[in-house]
Formats: sequence, C-alpha cells, structure tokens
Amino acid sequence: MTSAAPPILDVSNIEVIYNKTVQVLRGLSLSVPRGRIVALLGSNGAGKSTTLKAISRLLELEDGAVTGGAIRFDGTDIAPLAPHALVRKGLFHVMEGRRIFEDLTVEENLTAATFALTGRRAPPKSFDIVYDYFPRLRERRSGLAGYLSGGEQQMLAIGRALIADPQLILLDEPSLGLSPMLVEEIFTIIARINREQGASMLLVEQNAAVAFAVSHYAYIMETGKIVIDGPVETLMRDQDVREFYLGMGAGAAGHKSFRDIKHYKRRKRWLS
Repeated sequence: MTSAAPPILDVSNIEVIYNKTVQVLRGLSLSVPRGRIVALLGSNGAGKSTTLKAISRLLELEDGAVTGGAIRFDGTDIAPLAPHALVRKGLFHVMEGRRIFEDLTVEENLTAATFALTGRRAPPKSFDIVYDYFPRLRERRSGLAGYLSGGEQQMLAIGRALIADPQLILLDEPSLGLSPMLVEEIFTIIARINREQGASMLLVEQNAAVAFAVSHYAYIMETGKIVIDGPVETLMRDQDVREFYLGMGAGAAGHKSFRDIKHYKRRKRWLS
C-alpha cells in the first residue's frame, strides 16, 4: 500500500504466538495512511482481533506475544511501550464487545477517557463533541451505562475514543450484535468522524459490505496472513472478493453472507 506521507501505522512481517506454542499470525504486514480508514476482513479465527491486540499491546494480557517483525505507530517502534503509553500517544482501541464501565454513568465513562489526554492537552469542559455525533447519549448521560442498549453502548465506546483525541482508532467488530438499521447509523457516523476529525482508523469487520462502504483500502486475511489487499474500488471488482465476501457471483447464488459460503473451496491463489 502506497501513500505520499509516511503511514500513521506500519505493521511489518509480524508473527504472534499464544501460550508459547500456538502461532496465530504468520508474517503479517499492513499499513494505515494518515486520515484514512483501512478495513481488515476475514472469517472467524483468521487472526483479525489478534492483529489489533498486537498493535495496542494487549496481547500480554492473554499470554500472547509478538515474536517477529515490527510495529511502528507515528514513526515509533511500539515494542518498548505499555498499552497506557500508547493510548496517551494517540492510539485508542475500541474492543469487540464494547468493554464499557457498566456501573458508571455515560458521563463518567467519558470522563475516564480524558486520562488519555495527560501530557497532550487539557481535558474538555464538556462532552459536546460526543453528544453532537450521538444525540442519544446526551439524553442518557446521567444514566448507568449498563442499562444502555447494545447500539448505545457501541456509541459510548466510540465516544470514549473521541474524547481521547486519537490519531488512530482501532475498531473491532463495531457491527457485532446490532440491527441493520443501527449498523448503518453507526457506520455513517464512523465515516463522519474520519472525515471531520481526521482520525485514521483500522477497522476489523465480518460484514464486508458495510466495511467497504466507509473504507479507502482493505486487507483480507486467511489463517493468520494477508491473502489479498488493495483499494476498495479494486477489490469490489475482484471475482473472489465478490463471491466469498460480498455474497455476489455464481458461487454465491442463494447465499446471504460469507458465513453461508465459507466452506466453498477457495481458489488456489487464495492459499498462495
């Protein structure tokens, strides 16, 4: 992937092992240009979430380790940095399952995110930037976050990232468990945040159609490695991508999603 300016994120040939025995990522490389949305797609177990955890330095919490290659964020090798230091440098990971503080109010959750600003700028006096993107959170700002709907919790998780003023947001399955209407709403806001705030994003998704709708570039993973990548416009014309990830084409006839056709035999070049 090429870009005139140095990428905000450069992942070069990394390998990841869990429990000192199970290799999950095998020589994976990708990059995210500044101000762009890059999608990382693949089936369950391909290694997408592991890739994000390697970038945000959360692997150690799950007995995982990067055993080869390098990851550079904003030109800096992240290997010596702790997860909280990365957050304060401007990298925010919105994890799968939202991971909000259920026993705190909406505003207390947003306040917690202001600690990521330490040493960079003063915390905001209000959270209007979040409420402008997610008006429903303004209405529920004094309520416990645990009582929010799944869609509202996802809005809060993204809102915390906004408060942290990130240069790069890692988004892990933001559509998970949401209705199609809410998915469309949230992805429309993700595109607005990228356009209006300039935050770069690495987006992990199983819903390829919605990921392609907001992304500029995409990588597709199979069994711990990248098998194809390119600008979204190019991948949308690729026969294999259309068939196996967008549910279009002869092999996908009668199927509604990739989950329904994932047992089809891959073409040889997918496994090269």
